[in-house]
Amino acid sequence: MKALIQRVASARVTVGGDTLGAIGPGLLALVGIEPQDDGQSVERMLHRLLNYRVFADAEGRMNLSLAQVGGGLLLVSQFTLAADTRSGLRPSFSSAAPPAQGQALFEALLALARERHPQVASGRFGAHMQVELVNDGPVTFLLEA
Repeated sequence: MKALIQRVASARVTVGGDTLGAIGPGLLALVGIEPQDDGQSVERMLHRLLNYRVFADAEGRMNLSLAQVGGGLLLVSQFTLAADTRSGLRPSFSSAAPPAQGQALFEALLALARERHPQVASGRFGAHMQVELVNDGPVTFLLEA
């Protein structure tokens, strides 16, 4: 499982002009799921999302986590993160989880996040979404679980 995280001042995801999820300051996580991922991957990824230290402390150093600052978490499924791009000029998606597995694990991640963090929003699995964000920094990291 991979998550491209961006520290944001705000972010929202829409489908067909309808806002499905929006947050103020926090993290936008674009989540890609691979065939080997399972429930343990979900647990590890959520732990990293909530505890990865990307927010500034009083001295301006990245020492605080999302859980510590109480920011929002916007989860957006993005199977293209699992693409194999090592060769050629077109991505291969054979390294992405099949849709049923991807949806089940994304929904498990979302449910667990809602149990453990007060501000969680999401897009819709498999939908053509528009994601808007104001990147804060910019600060962007690729996490793997």
